[in-house]
Amino acid sequence: MENVAVLGDGAWGTALSMVLAERGASVIQWAHSRQVAEVMQGTRENRRYLPGFKLPDAVAISDDPGFFEHADLIVCAVPSRYLREVLTHLSEHLRKGRPIISATKGLEFPTLMRPTQILAEVTGARPMAVLSGPSHAEEVAARMPTAVVAASDDPGLALRVQDLFTTERFRVYTSEDPLGVELGGALKNVLSIAGGMVDGLGFGDNTKAALLTRGQAEMSRLGAALGGRPETFHGLTGMGDLVVSCVSRHGRNRYVGEQVGRGLQLDEVLPMIPGVPEGVVTVKAVMELAREHGVDMPICREIHEVLYAGKDPMIAVRDLMTRQQKDEIVV
Repeated sequence: MENVAVLGDGAWGTALSMVLAERGASVIQWAHSRQVAEVMQGTRENRRYLPGFKLPDAVAISDDPGFFEHADLIVCAVPSRYLREVLTHLSEHLRKGRPIISATKGLEFPTLMRPTQILAEVTGARPMAVLSGPSHAEEVAARMPTAVVAASDDPGLALRVQDLFTTERFRVYTSEDPLGVELGGALKNVLSIAGGMVDGLGFGDNTKAALLTRGQAEMSRLGAALGGRPETFHGLTGMGDLVVSCVSRHGRNRYVGEQVGRGLQLDEVLPMIPGVPEGVVTVKAVMELAREHGVDMPICREIHEVLYAGKDPMIAVRDLMTRQQKDEIVV
């Protein structure tokens, strides 16, 4: 039995705690305040972010950071926007050398850093793995069959994570491309905003299929330029996560795009959403990385223009459709 500390009291941290408990681990989930911890511990439910799902008895909730010192493994599920702040607050309790599994999907702006880079910078060098894939928390908590990827430069750690999380309803594959897996989880959040815009503008299946296919090509181009393996973006953490994020009713980023497509401004939409739509900030980092590495990302560029330059979504679609004609290049 592993003693696992889960950092994050959102929907994803809670769903992962439930998977770990089903697998037989002893889990303590960290909450950002005593009030939140007491409510979750007392009601045995995360009523704000994952209502309707009972927490297993093997999951304890606490705001005391001291329990991190006794954990065999730490799972980090804090949104990228708050990751550095939370880690800085807890850094003295995160013992050096203790493995961390990053389940955060996003990029920090303006540093352009991935979650594992932030973890290493704030908490020191240590074994790390990335856990990512098409996995909405609501469906994981409902024990719907789900497949994800555990990636690490250390194959032994990837196998350990695979064994720790695998249940009859939660399948884990391994990968030796943590950079590609991490980038896939970040980039799909940006493109899922476009998926929502397709719905908000009233377009159909043809449009969504074109978006998914050409969006995946953009993911692969930037991912390969940054050192990821192109084939990673054809798998669960690339195309798989992109599909689920662009079509699911659970997707926060898709919801942002849908509302913007219907005519709302970004600052009107964000207060309507519980949780953090990671793509809203990540798109800024993506465009900067694309510029630095000379990567053409027309869909992501139009998303950025709509969100931050006030561009009409319909004009953005027109500009995408009337670009210079070219051969199809998959990657």
